[in-house]
Amino acid sequence: MDLSGFVGVLVIGFVFCGGFASANVVFQVQHKFGGSKKSLTQFKAHDSSRHRRILSAVDLPIGGDGSPTSAALYFTKLRIGTPPKDYHVQVDTGSDLLWVNCAGCQKCPKKSDLGISLALYNPESSSTAKMVDCNQEICMSTLSDPSNDCKAGMYCSYSVKYGDGSSTTGYFVRDTIQLDRVSGNLQTTFLNGSIAFGCGSQQSGQLGSSQQALDGILGFGQANSSLLSQLASAKKVKRIFSHCLDGSQGGGIFAIGEVVQPKVQTTPMIPEAHYNVELKQIEVGGKFLDLPTDTFDVGGKQGTIIDSGTTLAYLPDLAYKLVLEKIRAAQPNIQPHILDQQFTCFKYSGDVDKGFPVVKFHFENSLVLKVSPHQYLFDVQDDGWCVGFQDSDLQSQGKDVTLLGDLVLTDKLVTYDMEKKTIGWADYNCSSSIRVKDEESGKEYMLGAHNISGGGRIGTSTMIMLVFLLIKLINLL
Repeated sequence: MDLSGFVGVLVIGFVFCGGFASANVVFQVQHKFGGSKKSLTQFKAHDSSRHRRILSAVDLPIGGDGSPTSAALYFTKLRIGTPPKDYHVQVDTGSDLLWVNCAGCQKCPKKSDLGISLALYNPESSSTAKMVDCNQEICMSTLSDPSNDCKAGMYCSYSVKYGDGSSTTGYFVRDTIQLDRVSGNLQTTFLNGSIAFGCGSQQSGQLGSSQQALDGILGFGQANSSLLSQLASAKKVKRIFSHCLDGSQGGGIFAIGEVVQPKVQTTPMIPEAHYNVELKQIEVGGKFLDLPTDTFDVGGKQGTIIDSGTTLAYLPDLAYKLVLEKIRAAQPNIQPHILDQQFTCFKYSGDVDKGFPVVKFHFENSLVLKVSPHQYLFDVQDDGWCVGFQDSDLQSQGKDVTLLGDLVLTDKLVTYDMEKKTIGWADYNCSSSIRVKDEESGKEYMLGAHNISGGGRIGTSTMIMLVFLLIKLINLL
């Protein structure tokens, strides 16, 4: 997609079989960046490059620290192979491929500043690993433009390019993945399944950097080759997922499948787009902005992108200027200054929720996204605050794009329903629990937030952890 995720030149699906036929699996997921203060440089670097690029319940540990980098904001730990080994991969709803760095990889990072140990997957070290040939169905059915050079007896390869110039190339392997299966309320057991994934042999650009290096990427995009789509095609899951990010204590929930509690109000998803909806108006401090009716009809009716993989919120030039004007008018005596050549910042020692206006985004079907001052303002130093809204005209080479990132999505359960073609949300305590439905048994399970700690420079005080809860649904049709 244009703004959130990479564009695959060749991609392959994520296939589950065997023990996943009736399993509830949990992935723990962790935010990628930690630390009590935010780095403006990392905010800028992450969103800039990003804008250029289940089974019952699975608990996938997401880690990170609040500063964006070149790819997804969240990472998780997967156990792959026999015997199983740990691999940390970025989690991205805007991409459609699982791949990990492999033994013999050229220009792969050797260390990471995230406080984790990097690993190279080696098919020869796993007794359950099998190479994927060009004539195998998993290769032929998922390559969008199969090459004539890929013939029977040859290994199936992939090549993915990012908008910022980064890329990954390699070949496909099938192996066993070990997951945490949900067996009841807040209970899990081990479960193994077989998957096909990319084995990265060469990375370039940001993917080869050690600053925020990980072992690979796990895509949760909408394309037919994504994990969610592949499982739905096999009638194993519904094409629904939800996330809930705790903006105060860290932690949260990410669920694939039907969430039965809490209920959310929804708005239609724009067809032929990626998690986009129609934004109608913006309200600041109880007053609607005076904007042309077509302000948000950009990119051929592509509308507003909802993307938790981006940190900040990006508004068209006129909308951004009016929102900033209203925010500054609430405290006319403060003296704003610019940091990092783009962030409007100021000194303020009071309660920001009492001193600044609430911003509300009004969508089709009367769905409202309420953003409190403590959500759109972030502290960078003692009594120092910066505005999280950004001018998309300055970030996307003159294109007035509207994109709402996790800065304004925190403390809300957000649901993406590809079955009904809707996106919705509700204000929620993301450190609590939700209820999901297991279609096979008809039972509802309570699933709670997780909060795992990272190592190195990842601070636990602002560590945002998600739980990827993939709800297993079989015999849907």
